[in-house]
Formats: sequence, C-alpha cells, structure tokens
Amino acid sequence: MNEQYPTAICVADNYLEDRGWTELIDPRWAPQLLEEFRRSGLGWTDEEIVEVVNEVLFGKAEWDSTDRIEMSDDMWPTRQEQINTSITYNGFSEHTLQLIDNYINDILNGRTNIHRFNLQEHAGLCTGGAALIGAYAVCNYARASFEPGRFSLKCKESSPTNWEIDAKQEEVLQQWAEAKKLWIPDSEKWITSTFGPKIAQQAEAKVYYRTGDLSVIKERTSIYATLGKALEAIVLHNTIFPETQMKVIGFTRDSDGLFRVILTQPFVPCERLATKSEIDELVASKGFRDNREGEGVNYINERLYLEDMHAANVFIDTQTGKPICIDCIVKFIKKE
Repeated sequence: MNEQYPTAICVADNYLEDRGWTELIDPRWAPQLLEEFRRSGLGWTDEEIVEVVNEVLFGKAEWDSTDRIEMSDDMWPTRQEQINTSITYNGFSEHTLQLIDNYINDILNGRTNIHRFNLQEHAGLCTGGAALIGAYAVCNYARASFEPGRFSLKCKESSPTNWEIDAKQEEVLQQWAEAKKLWIPDSEKWITSTFGPKIAQQAEAKVYYRTGDLSVIKERTSIYATLGKALEAIVLHNTIFPETQMKVIGFTRDSDGLFRVILTQPFVPCERLATKSEIDELVASKGFRDNREGEGVNYINERLYLEDMHAANVFIDTQTGKPICIDCIVKFIKKE
C-alpha cells in the first residue's frame, strides 16, 4: 500500500461520519466508497482502493492473509450506480453529464445494456433515441434516491408512494434536460414554428403536423403511475410496434402544468378506424391474447400488458391496407 494509506483511512472515516454512518458493515455500500476514492484526487490504483475499502468495511489489516475479503464483481459499482452516486454528490455537473453521455453511447453502440430490458426491448430503447436513454437513467436515479443507505443522505422508514417517486423523477429529469438543453419552456410556440400546427389534442397527447411531412410531433403526458413507467412504455411500444416507433426529442411542462415528453412518430395516412376483429388479428400477430378483463381492448402475453387498443388508437393504413397502432398503454407484468 502506498504512503498515503493513513490518509485513505481518514478520508473514509470522514466520508462515513459526514453521512451519519457510524458503522459500515454492508458490502453493498462498497460502490459508493470506491467511487468516492476514484474522485478523491489521491491517485490510487483500483487495487489500492480495494484495500482501503476492505479495511473500512471489514477491518482487514493483513492483506496477505487467506481470510481477506475480495471484492466480487457484483460489489463494483454498475454504470447506473456510478451515475447515481455522481448525481447525489455532484448534481448535474460536467462530470455527471459525461458519465450519462458515455452510458448512452455505450448502450447505443451495444457495449452495455439495462437489465430491465431483453434484447428486443433494447432495440426499442435505442430507436427511442439518446434523450430517452438518458431520461430513463435519470429516472432510475430518482427512484434509487428513496432507498435508505444507498443514494440518499437520509433514511426513510416506509416505502415511497408512486406520487412521491413521480414528483422526484419529474424534478431531476427537468434538471438534467435543462443542463442538456433538452428542456423546451414554451414548447407549443417552438413546435408550431418548427414542425407545424396542432391538429389534435387528446387526454394523453397534443399532436402537431405539417402537410407533406413524414412525421408528426407529439407532446405526450404520463398516464402511468410514474414518469419512469411512462418512459418504459415508449420503449415497449417501439418493441411491439416498430412501424410507429417513437423518438424522444425533448421535455416540457405546458400551461396546464403537466410534464410532457416531446417525441416524433411516423405519420400514418388513415383510411379508416380498425374493427375489433382487425385489432385482434394485429395483436395476435404480436404474440398477445385477450385478457378477458378489458371489454375487448386489453391484451396480455407472458411478459407484458397491452391495453387501450380501441379503434381510435388503431388505424387502417391507406398505403398498406393493414391495421397499425399509433398509441396504446403497455407495461410490464412483473413489477420492479
């Protein structure tokens, strides 16, 4: 160990004391210590950092002994944990933004993944664009910030409600979007001047379109329990219906006070609305069956719920003569 080892223990002890941790015995806290030492400027190698973390976590002083605790792979910080730690202690600093950008690029280039999504869903995530990937990572931080002893400076005795998680996700996502210049304060003015006039408004979305363009622009509000779930829904829509894939280009909060995701989607020329039998055939081709609980508009497979599949959301495409879904509610069966 280098000559700065005593300093290392002091730094570690101060780090824990500042955060109100009088005892540190849980190896799951190791990633935060590792990240702290990496950013400390003391110039230690990862091997030296592991020795210090072992000392602080387990009181192991004889590094050559056979009972030394080795840092297993699952104790090193994941990419998401590194981002979470940086946001917690640095906010959306240049360092944090670079961590998130690197994570986005590695996902887009197939060098890493998000365990929540399978291979097909990862394709849906990537088609949603860099803004969607970054926003999802930030929302994951917001949820993790409620976990006691992890990326929060205070412990909570009870689990957070969905509205608490949603409010936190909206707050931190706006901060990140502002830092990345993805936050559009006067979105309607910007969209109409750039992409065309508003042609429709429903409970879930405002739709803008200029005649002749290949895409529509939507301001989509969340009808899900949390903003993170709404972002997951975009990923899952892109997975099931790649012909009408959504790409996130920004975020806003409009005059009605609702947080909205701004996205593009291919324009579908509508011959007519689809019939129930045509919708049934479409979802069956995607691997879904009627769940018998939604008056014929809700479907299910082994992994996902697919809901709100009524005629206003499924058109017959003028060019192909086939049903095509432009919007729906889609979510995982298994909660996480």
